[in-house]
Amino acid sequence: MSNLTLNDSRLQMRVMHILDSLGRGGAETLALDVCRNARACGLDLVFVATGGGELEEEFARSGAEFVRLRRELPVDLSLAARLREIVDARGIRVVHCHQAVEALHAYLATRGSGVRRVLSFHLCAADAKNRLALKFLAPRMDANVAVSRDLLSCLESEGGFRVGDNFHVVHNGVDAARLAPTAPRLREELGLGAGELLLGMVGNFYADARKDQLTVCRALPALFNDVAEARFVFVGGHDDDEGARLYDECVDYCRERGIADRVQFLGRRADVADVLASLDLFVFSTRADSFGIAAVEALMLGVPSVVSDIGALLEVTGDGRYAATFRAGDAADLARVLVELARDPARRATQAAEGREWARAEFGIEAHIMNLRKLYESL
Repeated sequence: MSNLTLNDSRLQMRVMHILDSLGRGGAETLALDVCRNARACGLDLVFVATGGGELEEEFARSGAEFVRLRRELPVDLSLAARLREIVDARGIRVVHCHQAVEALHAYLATRGSGVRRVLSFHLCAADAKNRLALKFLAPRMDANVAVSRDLLSCLESEGGFRVGDNFHVVHNGVDAARLAPTAPRLREELGLGAGELLLGMVGNFYADARKDQLTVCRALPALFNDVAEARFVFVGGHDDDEGARLYDECVDYCRERGIADRVQFLGRRADVADVLASLDLFVFSTRADSFGIAAVEALMLGVPSVVSDIGALLEVTGDGRYAATFRAGDAADLARVLVELARDPARRATQAAEGREWARAEFGIEAHIMNLRKLYESL
């Protein structure tokens, strides 16, 4: 990987970002944060969406120029031609993509143009079709971005990518302004008293079980036995039959263990910042992750946190300095950590203050965009 240096010029750099869908996901939320803050950080950003989703109106109001196109085919040559028209007309210098389908069309649109191409990797695993496409595209990008050092290592060891000079690590960023709670009423919604402790996890139920809510459920009986005032909420939905099966397994486990009255499954929520701000303790249990955006958001809001001891989460918590850790998949170890923190409000307060300062300094959206600028200018 190369070491990048930043040109001190504050001249606006004209860049295009492309996304194929605008659902409420990690890459989409990151892109929206970038759109809202790009101009203030020295990027003249044109954002192109080739598909829709629930965040479309927010992108249109983000402050970046918003262009809505439509991809009709898996490989849509008319879309590539339209992208080339936009690139030429607006004087785009860098095109940045986040998925294989966008990168393929960006490649077709910019061949022979001198425009630089950047592709972000947000996950290590991909299905066979996308894996084949990414293997074709990565050498043809001017830069490939891994969102953590742990992901870069995974792309090399498990993905089979040659992470040479055109691979770089640029950590994701989070816009603190987006996280400002508006009216945290979750405790009131749940009917909790002032003395009750509210713990929670934010994460969808995925078919590949990358988020491990079941280990949390298995830790809860021991927590509830020792901390009578504790309650727990899960925020997140599911998109397919396998995700639904995992969700049902968690619900059934809590009912069978007689703790269903102390555990709430809230489904998807648009008020995640308000949910996090309502928690006394955030839990993020996962067997695989490339960055851990929910964990960073909790830290940034000053919520004391407990995370699995996987590489990416250790990376974003300062090797566990700013969050408590437990052995991934080990319910007994998680229960032990939860009981210790539930009984130690002073430790929670210290962790919350230090974690907030760390996350805002390391993973604020301004730092992310500045690192993108460094990368773009180096090209």
